[in-house]
Amino acid sequence: MEELVKFVQDEFVTKKDFPAFSAGDTITVFYEIREGEKTRTQFFRGVVIQVKGTGLLKTFTIRKMSGTVGVERIFPVNMPALQKIEINKKGSVRRKRIYYFRGLTGKKARIKEQRY
Repeated sequence: MEELVKFVQDEFVTKKDFPAFSAGDTITVFYEIREGEKTRTQFFRGVVIQVKGTGLLKTFTIRKMSGTVGVERIFPVNMPALQKIEINKKGSVRRKRIYYFRGLTGKKARIKEQRY
């Protein structure tokens, strides 16, 4: 059964080529929004909290601060509305899922930047 699902995904679903990123990275996601007949591009810039799943079922969660309120959004990698992903900063964290980041404020909420 898994072989059949994998075959269908490989044959019929178009793959998009996005850069590799992981938890702790600050990225900008550009996606298309349709409002009636019009379409526009909107971006969402924030810190990646987690990357979950494999292959076409892969999703990632981004968190940003909008004023004093934290906003999280989950994006499927295979979403047709995704246009491009830009990596702004590579973060250096020890964990794969940084849920503790939700409770941090001020200077503690900074992530050390990874050197190349």
